[in-house]
Amino acid sequence: MAAISHVFTIRRTAQILGRDEDLLWELSDQLEPEDGKLWVYDIDGAETPAFTHDGIEALREIIKDQIDRAG
Repeated sequence: MAAISHVFTIRRTAQILGRDEDLLWELSDQLEPEDGKLWVYDIDGAETPAFTHDGIEALREIIKDQIDRAG
């Protein structure tokens, strides 16, 4: 496995996937760091999840399985 050189914030991931950021917050609870979900910590206690390419693909699969098929 190659070293992680960059990640995408949840806001950018929502844009990439064409989905609502709140939906990704909810679905991302199913992911762990080994799935490609990391946390980015900022000043004043701000934090946001971020995703590797694998994390984005994992979210894409969750959306396909749990959202698109149910709809």
